Amino acid sequence: MIKEAIGVGETEVDALNDAKNQLGLDESAEVEFELIQRAEKKKFGLFGGSPAKVKITLKATPSEAAEDFLRSVLDGMKLESVLIEKNETESGVEFNLSGEEVGFVIGRRGETLDALQYLTSLVANHTDNSYFKVTIDTGNYREKREKTLEILGRKLAFKAVKTGRKTNLEPMNPYERRIIHTSVQKVNGAISWSEGENANRHVVIGPDPKVKNVRRNGFNRGRGGKRPYNSNRSEHSAPINPDRKPLNEGGETGLYGRIDK
Repeated sequence: MIKEAIGVGETEVDALNDAKNQLGLDESAEVEFELIQRAEKKKFGLFGGSPAKVKITLKATPSEAAEDFLRSVLDGMKLESVLIEKNETESGVEFNLSGEEVGFVIGRRGETLDALQYLTSLVANHTDNSYFKVTIDTGNYREKREKTLEILGRKLAFKAVKTGRKTNLEPMNPYERRIIHTSVQKVNGAISWSEGENANRHVVIGPDPKVKNVRRNGFNRGRGGKRPYNSNRSEHSAPINPDRKPLNEGGETGLYGRIDK
């Protein structure tokens, strides 16, 4: 996104300062400019003459481009009342949205919020060659969603260990799939992998075939007879196996390609 201003003045300096003022810049700011027309004095102080004209062209930063695009999309959705709070970081920018109508921005399971973040990221990265990270959140929704997914992944992992059956989850973007995979890796005897392409790519959680003597059907047979699966053991005490990796996760393909927290 580019901002331009053409300044007019009796001298080139006056014209340059006029253009700076139009762009909200301090007159001492150093900028590149184009001299469109030199100032010409009137002949004999009465005839002819023309003012100087200077053009300044400013290329928006990735952060500015992202904010302008985000605002235009929200306005296009008739959500002018939604406020945007911007926090610039070393590697990118974080936007936090607030307002009574912010629920419309989240959408079903955060799909609208993810799509908006993805599109805003494309706009921001179009202005520079290096990767610029854009995060859009509202009311700590992403943190709450992450905790929900962690609990879900862990719960289904223990279910896979207990029943020996696999479970297919709903399609998710790469970031959310990674949360599920990480949660499952903490449960010994369970493993996760991804199936499907593009918008249908989803996580599957099942028993780890490499782990022997995994408890099935909620019982552990031994000299003492049948013992309940949860007896003297909680889900939180499960051993962690950091060496196991999710299978068939692939690259950054998913609902919206690269989606970062």
